[in-house]
Amino acid sequence: MNTPHSPHFTCRIILKSAAVAAALIAIFTFGAAFAKDAADKESKAASDARSAEERFKANLSNKGLGVAEATKAGLKPHPHSLENVLIYSKSAWYEHATLSATNHWFFHFGLDNGVNIDQTDDPSKLNLDDLSRYQVLVLNSTTNFGEGLSKEQREALITWFRQGHGIVAIHAAAVHHGVWDWYAGLVGCDFVADSDRAPARLVVDPAALDNPAVKRFAPEFRLNEEWLCFDRAVTGQPNVNVLLRLDESSFDPVRAKFREMNVKPMGADHPAAWTRETEGGRFFYTAIGHDARALNTDFGRRHILEALRWAAFETK
Repeated sequence: MNTPHSPHFTCRIILKSAAVAAALIAIFTFGAAFAKDAADKESKAASDARSAEERFKANLSNKGLGVAEATKAGLKPHPHSLENVLIYSKSAWYEHATLSATNHWFFHFGLDNGVNIDQTDDPSKLNLDDLSRYQVLVLNSTTNFGEGLSKEQREALITWFRQGHGIVAIHAAAVHHGVWDWYAGLVGCDFVADSDRAPARLVVDPAALDNPAVKRFAPEFRLNEEWLCFDRAVTGQPNVNVLLRLDESSFDPVRAKFREMNVKPMGADHPAAWTRETEGGRFFYTAIGHDARALNTDFGRRHILEALRWAAFETK
């Protein structure tokens, strides 16, 4: 029999005490490891949030990425942050063979910038219910825009525009649109000729030096594109701000086909990008976008991003 004073009893007490101590050490060790792991996770989450916040702020300060980062950072986006864009690319006159390539470019551009890009050739989508899902409508070389639209579709687009939305017109969206007076008035001019694809000197209008769509490339730069000539300059028209002009001395603005038709160059005032804010909405035109090559330059990517942001009322 083991008594409290026997060696065997004492040994059992020592063994139990050692076991308890080992268990306590294990518990404390696990607890410390758990606490460290939790602290590491919390630190990483905070770091990720800071990183996402920095990326979100970078987007708002014209440095790229997209507003989708706001969700990761737990931030509330600007009420007019660019999020949803509809590309409409149905032509009613000449149809560019490059449309599928430029539409494809826009899809990748949206992914790179956190912007949802949808695309359609179906004019029935230009109803007020569908349009209300988007902040900006991009007209991708929609020659003779308005020709294939019903009266109801035209009225829906005007109403949507006047509700505080924007239209960004790309390249041939300023070609032959006389069938619709309202849209013709937004553009302010019409196509008369084009050039062969050529590098040309573009000059930023002095009043637009701080405009985000061009300011990084001011005061001038060169770009290779198929350039358009118009029947008149939009300079001085109501609510129009010209951003870029082409220097016609740097390229041949009228290709041979149109020279044979006696079409003349525009001269010193040859706008290539402009804005018009009117009727509660915003309109942005750019001559680039015949194909994806000019779009996919440093200038093209920045120019289009800022055009969309402005048309969405994200920027002033």
